[in-house]
Amino acid sequence: MAIHRANIAMPRSSVPSATAPVFRIDIPLLPESAVGNALQFIDLLRSANLLAGLRGGAGSPRLAWRLLDAQGQPLAHQPGPLAAYTQPPAAPAEGPAFAWFIPSFHAADIPAIRSVASRHRALSRQIGIALDAGHKVLTVGNGAWLAAQSGRLQGRRCGLPWFYLAGFERDFPDIDLDAGHDLTDDGPWLSCALPHSLGEMAIALVRHALGDALAQTCASVLRPDHERARAALQANAQQHIPATRDSTLARAMAWMETHLDEPYSLARLAEAAAVSPRTLLRHFQLELSQSPLDHLHSLRCARAKVLLEVTLESVPSIATACGYADPAAFRRIFVRYTGMAPGEYRKRHALRAPRRRWRVDLT
Repeated sequence: MAIHRANIAMPRSSVPSATAPVFRIDIPLLPESAVGNALQFIDLLRSANLLAGLRGGAGSPRLAWRLLDAQGQPLAHQPGPLAAYTQPPAAPAEGPAFAWFIPSFHAADIPAIRSVASRHRALSRQIGIALDAGHKVLTVGNGAWLAAQSGRLQGRRCGLPWFYLAGFERDFPDIDLDAGHDLTDDGPWLSCALPHSLGEMAIALVRHALGDALAQTCASVLRPDHERARAALQANAQQHIPATRDSTLARAMAWMETHLDEPYSLARLAEAAAVSPRTLLRHFQLELSQSPLDHLHSLRCARAKVLLEVTLESVPSIATACGYADPAAFRRIFVRYTGMAPGEYRKRHALRAPRRRWRVDLT
């Protein structure tokens, strides 16, 4: 793709600052815990921090985490692949947590769940103290037993897998069951029925902790977007024709990709492909059902979309970088190929906040 010609310079301020506001999540791991829940959730928090840095730089609020043992003590730093989980960069070791994340745990049936919950009443008391302090509690699956056992969640709603509903209702009749929803967000309690909803839980936490704008950005990255995936595959198929299928077309397309910002010339393109203009037109029509100029517009719009998403260059500057001397012409073509104006596309898909300027070398 032609976007490799845009050299995006990441500013030094994209590195998190030790003085940035921090929202910390404590994550207790019991001997019975499904540790994968916790590690997956931490990966989602790390993604949110990356996006926060892109949007706001070093001073932006961020998320931190701390893994605890069954007694509520911080786990020792682990070397190797677990290092980033047990000791996140610049995470505060002291001070209160603002949320607790309770993974599900391994238990074969309802009696086994009750046995695990009974063994860890001390953790439930800590959760109760956190709720009294106004902190959030996040639970996955049967981790809800440990939160409900705190005695602070009467009248709240809880999301659980269907196979736990009857047992939970018997144990906690004062808590409403939110059947049929993957994620339940009710005041201080966020609960998801199964681990596949951890992405939605992370987005909800970001919304509570860091605001709607960053939550929307996280949603655009963490949620599946089948429409954009299909568009990307279609664009990729159009832009990469194997040379073994049609070396003429491959030469022409390679030349286009490296000369996107130059004025279109069918004669120059045909010369690069070593054929006559008429022959080149025929090859494009047979293989792609479009003219060379149509294909060039699609390549330019693909580059423009990336620049609109990841830079704060003005629309006229992006038009020039994509080969359009007239911003109005660029706007008309962009609308034709994407269905929306450049400004609207940026509003929906930009990963960086408009208040911050980024240096971008488009040469």
